[in-house]
Amino acid sequence: MLKGGLISIQETMPSLKPSERKVAEYILTHPSEVVNLSVQKLAKRTQVSEATIIRLSRTLSFKGFQELKLRIAGDLAQFNNNTHSYQEIQTNGSISSLITTVSHNNVQSINDTLSVLSPEEVEKAVAVLSGARKIAVFGIGASAVIAQDFKQKLTRINRWCEAGFDFDTQGTISANLTAEDVAFGISYSGRTKDVIHSMQIAKENGACTISLTKFGSNPVADLSDINLFTSSLEKSIRSGAMSSRISQLNVIDVLYLGMTSQHYEESIEALERTRKAVQVSKQTD
Repeated sequence: MLKGGLISIQETMPSLKPSERKVAEYILTHPSEVVNLSVQKLAKRTQVSEATIIRLSRTLSFKGFQELKLRIAGDLAQFNNNTHSYQEIQTNGSISSLITTVSHNNVQSINDTLSVLSPEEVEKAVAVLSGARKIAVFGIGASAVIAQDFKQKLTRINRWCEAGFDFDTQGTISANLTAEDVAFGISYSGRTKDVIHSMQIAKENGACTISLTKFGSNPVADLSDINLFTSSLEKSIRSGAMSSRISQLNVIDVLYLGMTSQHYEESIEALERTRKAVQVSKQTD
């Protein structure tokens, strides 16, 4: 079942043009009504042109208004069967409720990401990462944790990976990339200046660029040949850094296993070698 229409609108709302935002707000307020409207009727009710609605659908990476309606209908069906909202963390709540709330939000973030993560883009990413001479991973702050996790995983399967967690290191790595390499920029907002700068240099050097950001147009995604999107729509800023991290790590796991499966035998051999090396190191401590 197609879904992800409402989530895509919510994620993209801040970057929409005024006329597109007017339509988006109407859809979010009246989703059940919109799935039964033609583009002409929706244009009349929102007092915009039909072209604006088509443009909004394309901005959301859908083929047209019909696909947007199908995805909204899928969302509504899912909402009827599940609790589909983020829960606020109460500072005076019990430990039991804290466990439930945090866990629910993390699961929700992964489920929402499934609605905006394109299998075709994932397939492209796995292919170029698997064939790259060198993989450069960039992340600042919380995104550095994601970048470090990917670097560690790639090292285990004997992939040449360099990770940059600050402006100077990222710039230095980018300057030495070639058309045989991949630059992977991780930034939930897609607006981290250091990552943008590094991706620009990598692109100028001919490297393939991949982004992992929240859904929608943003500088890091716009610089990338391949866009991987995640979603985390909870209202609390504090909880946002947690569940968005979980959804990003989930995408990293998908990429890692995709690469491993493409070169299964050599990956297993590399994993076994590194496992033994770590074991020997621990035994001699």
